[in-house]
Amino acid sequence: MSSVKRFIAGVTCPRCAAMDRIRAWEQNGIRYRECVSCDFFEQLPIEDESAAEIETRVNQVRNEQKQQDVQPVRILDPGRSNK
Repeated sequence: MSSVKRFIAGVTCPRCAAMDRIRAWEQNGIRYRECVSCDFFEQLPIEDESAAEIETRVNQVRNEQKQQDVQPVRILDPGRSNK
């Protein structure tokens, strides 16, 4: 089975330091990366999907904040008087 090889924007090659020359793909549970400018090639096993995400300030949202952000939506009928 052939996977689509996609270029990774903004990444520099660890071997030749060329920017935007790394392409990546996944096949049979293995993640591959290669440089199209030099002979750099790397394969990494795909991590378990059940692994916990590292907590950062972006993904940390307090329950109180979630509840404050929720507001009910009231749908108005333009043909009906709302007096």
